[in-house]
Amino acid sequence: MHDAKAQTYEEIMKPFTVHRGRVAPLDRVNVDTDQIIPKQFLKRIEKTGFGQFLFYDWRFGADGTKNPDFVLHEPRFDGASVLVAGRNFGCGSSREHAVWALADFGFRAVISSSFADIFANNSTKNGFLAVQLGEDEVADLMRRADSIDDYQLAVDLEKCEVRDDRGFRAKFSVDEFVRHCLLNGLDDIGLTLQHEAEIAAYEAGHPAPTALQASRQ
Repeated sequence: MHDAKAQTYEEIMKPFTVHRGRVAPLDRVNVDTDQIIPKQFLKRIEKTGFGQFLFYDWRFGADGTKNPDFVLHEPRFDGASVLVAGRNFGCGSSREHAVWALADFGFRAVISSSFADIFANNSTKNGFLAVQLGEDEVADLMRRADSIDDYQLAVDLEKCEVRDDRGFRAKFSVDEFVRHCLLNGLDDIGLTLQHEAEIAAYEAGHPAPTALQASRQ
């Protein structure tokens, strides 16, 4: 898991080109945002620090003890950075914290056969990739991740392709503007800063009014 306090804007919004990492299978459908990050942990005002609470009600019992049967507590999935999940992932409330928690825990991408629209949009805004594949392809990845030790995938946004070293290869589609933003590590702030020179020139030609001028308006 990342050190939340050490993360900078550049680290959070680093470009997504090709990522290769260990896969964790979450064989559940309709995983909603309250399951991803329960509401009692939404009090933080930063984007970081939510990873420790990811899937909290599944990872821990009511008394706070670790649930050893939950997939992310299995040692063979330690350090997983690609999550494969059932259909309709990220449904429920619109909380952006769900993406923040996944990213802060160490995931760079989630693969499913369908996503809630708001979750997918929040992913884009935070440099996180939501990959939509067919249900048969997702089921195949689930089986591979569950049966092969240290199963890894390459998630290639440059080629819009997911592949492994064992013959699996699948194409996915993504909006071209979304793809551009992810490839270049751009969120709304980053897109605005691309025009920093023009903004500075405009401000230089339109100085802020003095207090006296403002009082006369």
